[in-house]
Amino acid sequence: MNKIYNIALMGGRGFVGQEIITLIDGHPYFELTQVFSKSNAGKKIPNYTKNKHLLFTELDVERRNINPDIDIFILALANDESKKIVDYINNNFNDSIIIDVSSDHRFNNDWTYRLPETSIDEVVPKKISNPGCYATAMQLILAPIKKDINDQVSIMGFSGFSGAGSTPNNKNNRERLKDNILAYSLVNHTHEKEVKKHCYQQLSFTPHVADFFRGILITAHIQLVKPMTEDALLTHYQEFYKNKPLIHIDRSVPLITDAVGKHIACLGGFVLDDSKMQLRLCCSLDNLLKGAATQVIQNLNYACQLNETLGIHYE
Repeated sequence: MNKIYNIALMGGRGFVGQEIITLIDGHPYFELTQVFSKSNAGKKIPNYTKNKHLLFTELDVERRNINPDIDIFILALANDESKKIVDYINNNFNDSIIIDVSSDHRFNNDWTYRLPETSIDEVVPKKISNPGCYATAMQLILAPIKKDINDQVSIMGFSGFSGAGSTPNNKNNRERLKDNILAYSLVNHTHEKEVKKHCYQQLSFTPHVADFFRGILITAHIQLVKPMTEDALLTHYQEFYKNKPLIHIDRSVPLITDAVGKHIACLGGFVLDDSKMQLRLCCSLDNLLKGAATQVIQNLNYACQLNETLGIHYE
């Protein structure tokens, strides 16, 4: 019989935190022991049926109100909020697994940055940095052919406003977004820097947010080092991801709605210009699931030496 892992979730109120709660509720070996949220402290936790009496708790490291039996810490916090908590965990929970959903440790070589379908694992990690949603989509496109790319790749992305988080701001203001698309971070977006570090250096990326709640679509413009055929490219991607059930490959251009509410990433397009050296390729995924919560479960499954898709219903 497999071990039951006790989990503490930091940041259970946010959109990603809510998806993580739902996934853990359906996982046979993961159980929530504590869910921390300052704004929701004392309230019942929605979508968690394993313990209907579990309440949100306000984290207080000074009072040491973290259960000593925690095996896994999930940090679903805003960027720049995890350092104090990580320091406390490191000092008091030496054998625990930590996974950070924010960008805080994606550039820290002491942590394992892990995109499940492309990472080459040398050790079973204890400190995991979860990839960003746009960075996931970009790397899924680039990883199979990065040796065949010539020079600069240009990628444009569109996201629903849930990607801007649950705290009100300019990028999730519905009045501002109405009948509109907003471009932002035209250079040096965090996910651009993330992909440059972990996958492909010569990249330019421009994100946009639109007036829908969830899901992203990116379109990549890729110059190849030599002419190829669309059939050969399609076959190559199918072979690269053949044992990766959450990656769906198709010749047609994916829609955002193909991936919303699902644990999959959809890659498609595979269109070449007349020179057969200019490739256009698209990827859609749900930014809250495959771009965040689903990968949390995949990565934790791996860290616990379980089947990576355990508890993820993708068919």
